[in-house]
Amino acid sequence: MLTAGLGTRLRPLTDVRAKPAIPVAGIPMVRRIIAWLASHGVTDCVLNLHYRPETIAALVGDGGDLGVRVRYSWEQPKVLGSAGGPRLALPILGAETLLIVNGDTLTDLDLGALVRAHEESGALVTLALVPNREFTRYGGVVLDDAGAVTGFVPRGPSANGTGHYVGVQVAHASVFDEVRPGDAVNSIGGIYDRLIAARPGAVRGFMCDAPFWDVGTVTDYWNTSQAFASNDAAAPAAAHAPRIDASARVTRSIMWDDVTVDAGAVLDECIVADGVHIPRGASYRHAAIVAGANGEPLASPFETEIR
Repeated sequence: MLTAGLGTRLRPLTDVRAKPAIPVAGIPMVRRIIAWLASHGVTDCVLNLHYRPETIAALVGDGGDLGVRVRYSWEQPKVLGSAGGPRLALPILGAETLLIVNGDTLTDLDLGALVRAHEESGALVTLALVPNREFTRYGGVVLDDAGAVTGFVPRGPSANGTGHYVGVQVAHASVFDEVRPGDAVNSIGGIYDRLIAARPGAVRGFMCDAPFWDVGTVTDYWNTSQAFASNDAAAPAAAHAPRIDASARVTRSIMWDDVTVDAGAVLDECIVADGVHIPRGASYRHAAIVAGANGEPLASPFETEIR
């Protein structure tokens, strides 16, 4: 699983936790993804780590409580990218066929169908795709009539009618042979483009209509959390539940661990990160709030937009 990224677009929240460690409706994304993989029969996972690694490792450990064996691939002093990360992890993985999953995208696609399509096609790489319905927001994956990937295009008009990659793929380990261990290299926009040019048909798309939730920005995170809070049968209790004074007013807000809200404070559609203390009478709306160096709340505005 690719969990090494810096999550810069999700700041200030990623100043507190690595993006995969951020809770969605009370459950950290990384644990949601591992539980989903386990439900499809996955038994071994390798997570690559770089930024705020302790926030991920503390939540996952050895994976035993999730029904999988988890090991870690450490990327220092730099993030190695979507191809360099898997290349460094190959000796730990010890497998010819890899399931590579992004640690910041939630989906419920049929993994068994993806793997079967990969095996039947003889491709070296199979990317899980959905129709790109937001082509002004996302770049696209171009397919020919036979389902082979012929290229990648940036977001905009040229991405209309393409597929949108949802962060799950099957790849043969040999596609990473050209990458030197420790080099920072990407797959899309890097080695996959060269593979497509050298061996047409080696990269294929698995088009489906599975739901997916992208957690790229603070607004994306807020929308995803609200969607999961509505869909989950029961939201779990926080590991360290917030302490909210009876006279405070908190509406449609997301609370992380060890949050305190004093008397008369108002929080409306806010995201409150670990250890934040909202003082008496303070009022925030549409704000991502983290604890400052001296313990004071630091608020950054964001737009709420339900899609």
